[in-house]
Amino acid sequence: MVFRTIMVSAVAAFAVVACSSEPKVPPVNPEDLLNAPMTEIMAALNDGAVTSEALVAAYLERIEALEAGYELNAILTLNPEVMDMARAVDARRAAGEDVGPLGGVPILVKDNIETADTMPTTAGSLALVENFAVEDAPLIAELRSSGALILGKTNLSEWANFRANNSQSGWSGVGGRAKNPHALDRQTCGSSAGSGSSIAAAMGAAAIGTETNGSIICPSNANGIVGFKPTVGIVDQHGIVPISFSQDTAGPMTRTVKDAATMLTYMATDGSGTDYAATLSDTSLAGKRVGVLRFSVNTQPGLAQAFDTALAVLEAEGAELVEIPAFNIGTENYGDKSFLVLLAEFKTTLNEYLMHTPPSVTTRTLADLIEFNAANSEAELSIFGQDIFVQSEATIGIGEPGYQEAVADIQQATGPGGIDRLLAEYEVDILVSPSGPIMPVVNENGPDNWPRWAGAGYLAAVAGYPHLTVPMGFVDGVPLGLSFMSTAGKDAEVLSYGYDYEQASMMRRDPALSMATSED
Repeated sequence: MVFRTIMVSAVAAFAVVACSSEPKVPPVNPEDLLNAPMTEIMAALNDGAVTSEALVAAYLERIEALEAGYELNAILTLNPEVMDMARAVDARRAAGEDVGPLGGVPILVKDNIETADTMPTTAGSLALVENFAVEDAPLIAELRSSGALILGKTNLSEWANFRANNSQSGWSGVGGRAKNPHALDRQTCGSSAGSGSSIAAAMGAAAIGTETNGSIICPSNANGIVGFKPTVGIVDQHGIVPISFSQDTAGPMTRTVKDAATMLTYMATDGSGTDYAATLSDTSLAGKRVGVLRFSVNTQPGLAQAFDTALAVLEAEGAELVEIPAFNIGTENYGDKSFLVLLAEFKTTLNEYLMHTPPSVTTRTLADLIEFNAANSEAELSIFGQDIFVQSEATIGIGEPGYQEAVADIQQATGPGGIDRLLAEYEVDILVSPSGPIMPVVNENGPDNWPRWAGAGYLAAVAGYPHLTVPMGFVDGVPLGLSFMSTAGKDAEVLSYGYDYEQASMMRRDPALSMATSED
């Protein structure tokens, strides 16, 4: 895999913290902060208990150790400039300068998001290993302006899992297969697999993922962390290798809901200035009616029991549970229409994206990519094919007959006719479901074998509505998440309901870095 190490002794850096200046609070060993919530890391940096240099050095040492010991394949590239950047932040902070709310916090970024530095933006494809951005994606510019340091770029399902119908989730030609640190033989899910794995394994303070349909929620569910897909439009899509302009969005993947809310506050580009962390409340569920999407629970042993345990926590927090036993999507041929929308939008948006990549990128169209993969089949097509690429190329993009009708139909079916209808019909404030199935054992030599799906995240994904997953427990050592969904623009409320549940349940735990105890 493409992986650069930048080693600085965390012990030596810690000694500098302890001796060089008088901190506001007693110094903290940076290794003790690696798995802490990002908000605690922010406080330690601001109070002078640790330097950014010491913290970054400790993360780099942990990354090196975990990749060497377990081959997690979670990170594709480390930022060779990050130590110098950390020292610069420390110097500014020591001089009394404002370094921003995220000053010196090391963040990981999914490698389909452009960063204007010496790290390429590959989308996991060998075709883009020379794709060096000339400017940051707007969301990255927002994070940098708040003081965040980009520690590295994370592995992903190649092309955000939109290359083949039968794929191996979490695999890319650049980085191989990302592993699940809770259960090394189980799926990380995708496409933000490396972001999920790295945050679960404490390789960074927080990470950014992207989602078109499940690619933040599923790997967060699989890796036992918090993931938030915001309302489409809160975070600018520019500078992200695209699939669908009607569904794509970036979002935070973190160890706590407060971290996710804080990250969203500083990566949002909609100009609202909303402080999503400020409205979190551990009593927000009291008196609320919660719609239980019972129809979305599958039959895997242990999943329904874990979901019912989570529901009991919601009830104990003062929520009234309202069962929703069934739901029928309100349009004919929904699956065909939703796939057509993605095929058409992918060709249009990807060709536009490739047109504006640097001259060093020689694949300038989707057709070029298909030829590249065929010419490099041993490296790129050894695990699965590219039938989605071929199907997309066969369209004429968003001018494809039936596209306009299809996008209108599926957005109506999932939004006004889906989430909005369920909220109104059952008179509930929020919808909850499992965030996905119990992750299956990885098929090392071929495409994934998935169980019947659990959850209803497709509704929020296609509608462009907010969706939060929070850890809700484990089955045989494999994490599960609880989903919270609502209508467009209710991001703060969704986060607050999830925060209340999280504070009452506290189900996140450190990864075992071993195999799961049994197979489903």
